[in-house]
Amino acid sequence: MGANHSHSHSHGQRSAGSINKLKLALGLTFVYMFAEAIGGWFANSLALLADAGHMLTDVAAMALTLAAFWFASRPATAKKTFGYYRLEILAAFVNGITLVLISLWVIYEAYERWQSPPEIKGLHLTAIAVGGLVINLICAYLLHGDHEHDLNMRGAWLHVVGDALGSVTAIGAGILILAFGWVWADAVSSVLISLIIIFGAWNLIKESVNVLLEGTPAHINLKAVEETIRRTENVEDVHDLHVWTITSGMEALSVHIIHRNEISQKALLKAVRQKLHDEFGIDHLTIQLETIETEQPDAHPCFSGANCFDSEVKVRATNN
Repeated sequence: MGANHSHSHSHGQRSAGSINKLKLALGLTFVYMFAEAIGGWFANSLALLADAGHMLTDVAAMALTLAAFWFASRPATAKKTFGYYRLEILAAFVNGITLVLISLWVIYEAYERWQSPPEIKGLHLTAIAVGGLVINLICAYLLHGDHEHDLNMRGAWLHVVGDALGSVTAIGAGILILAFGWVWADAVSSVLISLIIIFGAWNLIKESVNVLLEGTPAHINLKAVEETIRRTENVEDVHDLHVWTITSGMEALSVHIIHRNEISQKALLKAVRQKLHDEFGIDHLTIQLETIETEQPDAHPCFSGANCFDSEVKVRATNN
């Protein structure tokens, strides 16, 4: 029986360019947040104040993202064997919760205004919302390249995209107020902005919680992983298979493999590692190799989707 640990360092540090883009987006959002807050107060527009409040969460989200990246770059320790990667996921989770809470507050305020619509300066509302849209589109462009593969960057990107959609809605409300005097459009646009934000935030929260609960990544079929290992020559059985996410873009796997005596463990390990890399992009591995003769008596098959445990202590490889 032997335990083999495979380490991959492909996760690496994020490029300086990505970090600088995030900093630039943070600076632009921070400056225009004050412009929208002042403009919203002057124009008496809840839509603008809601958008300014959302920009405040944008600033907090991007600052939190930068802080999480800094912590994640710190090396692993004896007490934090996986390092600080999970701080990125916690930051993404907090971003999602904050988005939902702010949106619910805006919906409540919109209801209050619907009961007694105040006078709103449509021209100021429209002009400031157009400026906000320009800033949001620039920030969304800056963050677009990294949001697909990084859950924390996706949180920041969702904030910005939500703001952009909010600016479009606010522009529509301003036009309706200017053209027809429909002051209630301000409250309606606020609700629409909030619903758009909640939809995106809910998906972010679900993905973050799945990572924190060490659930199987959505893009990986656990049954397919098991079948791939079983198809490897000289593999007799597979059990205690687990796949989870350490942080965005870094999946980990642990498994027990029972094999025939005809093959060396080194050769089998190499074959399994190559298959898992080629077919699933998983390089962070802990593989327990066993022959039929040395298999633990209480070992049991672990079928896909089952919660499997045994008395054996598994050592997880760390990616430093």
